[in-house]
Amino acid sequence: MTPAVNPLPARHPALTAMSNVFNFTFVPWFRSVAPYIHKHRNNTLVVGMAGEAIAAGKLANVAQDLALIQSMGVKIVLVHGFRPQVNEQLKAKGHPARYSHGLRITDSVALDCAQEAAGQLRYEIEAAFSQGLPNTPMAGATVRVISGNFITARPVGLLDGVDFLHSGLVRKIDTEGIQRALDMGALVLLSPFGFSPTGEAFNLTMEDVATSVAIALQADKLMFLSELPGIRVQVDDPQSEIDTELSLADARQLLAELPAPTQPSDSAFYLQHCVRACEGGVDRSHILPFAVDGALLLEIYTHDGIGTMVVDEKLESLREATVDDISALVALIEPYEKDGTLVKRDRTELERDAGCYTLIEHDGVIFGCAALYPYPEQRTGEMAALTVSPDAQSQGDGERLLKRIEVRARAQGLKSIFVLTTRTMHWFIKRGFEPVGPDWLPDARKRKYNWDRRSQILVKQLN
Repeated sequence: MTPAVNPLPARHPALTAMSNVFNFTFVPWFRSVAPYIHKHRNNTLVVGMAGEAIAAGKLANVAQDLALIQSMGVKIVLVHGFRPQVNEQLKAKGHPARYSHGLRITDSVALDCAQEAAGQLRYEIEAAFSQGLPNTPMAGATVRVISGNFITARPVGLLDGVDFLHSGLVRKIDTEGIQRALDMGALVLLSPFGFSPTGEAFNLTMEDVATSVAIALQADKLMFLSELPGIRVQVDDPQSEIDTELSLADARQLLAELPAPTQPSDSAFYLQHCVRACEGGVDRSHILPFAVDGALLLEIYTHDGIGTMVVDEKLESLREATVDDISALVALIEPYEKDGTLVKRDRTELERDAGCYTLIEHDGVIFGCAALYPYPEQRTGEMAALTVSPDAQSQGDGERLLKRIEVRARAQGLKSIFVLTTRTMHWFIKRGFEPVGPDWLPDARKRKYNWDRRSQILVKQLN
């Protein structure tokens, strides 16, 4: 007799609840990062990692994050620093660490310490990228690390009478060699060392090497993992907010106002290299805090990012929509149509009215929209479909869209704008709108008014 087969046990209610919560949070999150995954694929990223990050025990997590970023199609050059490691070697030998003008004075003892520290750190970094243990973030990852004599250096020489001895500056980058390694799928690892054509070794700074390499490669991003959380709005106030985005012009002005940096904790220390990188053609340069776990991932794959970014142009921009934006518009407003916040619009209507829409986009991703439908005979216009993505709310984007619609309305000679809303009445009232009855509406709009929906009508007079 064939034994009875027991049915699969029912799933535990607690596990089912956890699964539902996980799906509810994970799926929207994964969809939200997808545009950034597509955007950064095949980009070149230069990461300057301060030696202090390694000393603080951050290497393993940084290696895991870089391996993940590389797996999503990003080409990576990693430049490591070794300031604290060299100082530790010098202390062990009873030799003082000497600095001037924010640079190390590298005598023969310091040069030996730098070479020892560089060799040890390179070993540790390569080992970190070789860990493929099961059930770890590196499981299944194959990260091929290539290093080499890609940097030609020259001596700093004398500055204000100070001889910097074996301290050097980047003279030339073997761009073709680095690019070939990147094209082979390798991660390129660079130490802050360079050699003259005669074979003389020079101690360089991580910041100079990373910036020079980023410019030579015309990298898409230069990212410093540093001690700083970023550049504060009030640079002399440690409690001030971080300025998340600086235009190149603003960064130049701020740099001119700050004292010359003498140590990495000075605001101008990394900022000067970010400005130099952007002036040299790098799209964006960043100062990120290594103290925040996952800082690289947060900056690359989220809307708000972390730390401070210097960019030649502000990434956030307002513009009028085109037919090419319809798919993005549909994706933006569809969730609000489903929950009843917005009236449903079909794709044909959106294509017909594309020119009525104003969009707000950040880094090429559309995060908000609003439409203006004019009624010129009554000298008024309806602002409709005001929408801001949940990922970007509470950042003033809705207000910026409103102001842009007001500008467009005035340009068309309109004296007022009105909205119909069922859920956001108080938001509009706070911004100068006043409630009116349906009889106020222009005749053409009154005929379309949905009495079942019972939308509130609010009007704002334009000065």
